[in-house]
Amino acid sequence: MSKAPTKSAAKTVAEAKTPGRFSNWGPRHNDLRDWLERCEEIGELIRLKGVDWNLEIGAVAEMIYHNKPDNPPAILFEEIPGYPKDFRVLSGAVNSPRRLAMTLGFEEPHRAIDVVQAYRDRLKDFTLIPPVDVKDGPILDNVMRDEEVDLLKFPVPFFHEEDGGRYIGTGDLIITKDPDSDWVNHGTYRVQIHDKNTVGLWMSPGKHGRMIRDKWFAQGKNCPVLISVGHDPLLHLSSANEVEFGISEFSHAGGHRGRPFETIKSELYGLPMPAYGEIVLEGEILKDELKPEGPFGEWTGYYASAVREDHVVKIRRIYYRNSPILTTARPGRPPSDYSLSKCVVKAAMIWDQVEKAGLPNVRGVWSHEFGGGRLFNVVSIKQAYAGHARQALLLTAGSHGANYIGRFVVVVDDDVEPDDLWSVMWAISTRCDPSEDIDIVRNCWSGPLDPRKRAGDNYNSRALVDACRPFHWRHEFPHVAESSPELKKKIREKYGWILDKI
Repeated sequence: MSKAPTKSAAKTVAEAKTPGRFSNWGPRHNDLRDWLERCEEIGELIRLKGVDWNLEIGAVAEMIYHNKPDNPPAILFEEIPGYPKDFRVLSGAVNSPRRLAMTLGFEEPHRAIDVVQAYRDRLKDFTLIPPVDVKDGPILDNVMRDEEVDLLKFPVPFFHEEDGGRYIGTGDLIITKDPDSDWVNHGTYRVQIHDKNTVGLWMSPGKHGRMIRDKWFAQGKNCPVLISVGHDPLLHLSSANEVEFGISEFSHAGGHRGRPFETIKSELYGLPMPAYGEIVLEGEILKDELKPEGPFGEWTGYYASAVREDHVVKIRRIYYRNSPILTTARPGRPPSDYSLSKCVVKAAMIWDQVEKAGLPNVRGVWSHEFGGGRLFNVVSIKQAYAGHARQALLLTAGSHGANYIGRFVVVVDDDVEPDDLWSVMWAISTRCDPSEDIDIVRNCWSGPLDPRKRAGDNYNSRALVDACRPFHWRHEFPHVAESSPELKKKIREKYGWILDKI
């Protein structure tokens, strides 16, 4: 359980003593624009001019991330045809290990799983830092009200050829407040433009934003909402992953930042919006007005959710900075422009959750990118007792971080790196007897984005794969045919120059 904030946890970046480009005290950036400067400093930002909003932004991002899946750059699209030259679109903000570490304030990593370890270590003693309310900020540079509202003022991409429209909300924050408490939640859900002042907002059953919306509807009321579509990547990291029920993502992101985010109350409903945000929409989710929403190419790599009637959001305010930046997270067949960051944060959350549930000797967790960070999760353990591997499988499958639209959970011994697919599949191929070591759990939490399920069927099953040596005769299991650590060290010292050259 997260603890109440303390003064020591809220140290400013100026108080941090750690040298170098990466700081353990938290991110050095103040907003998205500072973040972009740092991203450029470490050589992980490319600027592309003249790319069209209509299909080209989506296709360019897709081709870059498929061509360079291991360490893709962030892409800032500038001078988009048909729009003011200073209106920009950002894709793939934290989709590399170095950018993700920079954003979270960790040491520079060698591999993605290094960021998982750093994130998991932080969660051991994590402190929420609530936002502070301020009266002014750059988000108030420009305000469109009522009849002035025009969503098409911004270069909103049409991402995929078969999409049902332009999606302004992909890398977004959907900010709502529980009608019965002080809980302010923000999640990441897709937002389709219907016309100049209405959008469709689709939220999967079981998600916190959907629960809050339905509580407003149950009281016979429309649901007030803010839709932030340009902001600090830290806010999106908290928004797009499973933060605990009742916890504010502003406070969660503030804990990672090491100091509070500044928020400003919106004009109509007094909801908190990021003071240094780029673009924020304010309106109501209408209880009694629906329009067709979708289709949309989603993170599973399919148009899995059919066109359906969904509730309309009437936009009555648009707040935006001068020279605004629209943040996007273009989904599609993995790797996408946010799948790596999803894998890292998801793996760290699962690791934290299974340890808190009582699983000992966890050596690593990885959510594989080909599964979109959800469909294929691997946990590595040092077996300590009979049933340990099965406990790991059940706790992982049932953890909040792994539960939504999961598919496969694999447990491996501690000599197998969970992020090394070759090693994982080798362990499955050689240590797993299908009739003894694979179980199926049925009627689990799925959703409309699951391509294997028909519309309206929100259940799926989980395969639990035990790829560990059988505990009761593990010491008799054949030895692995590879060089010992001592021999590898000796060869590295003698022939390292050859290995590095190859």
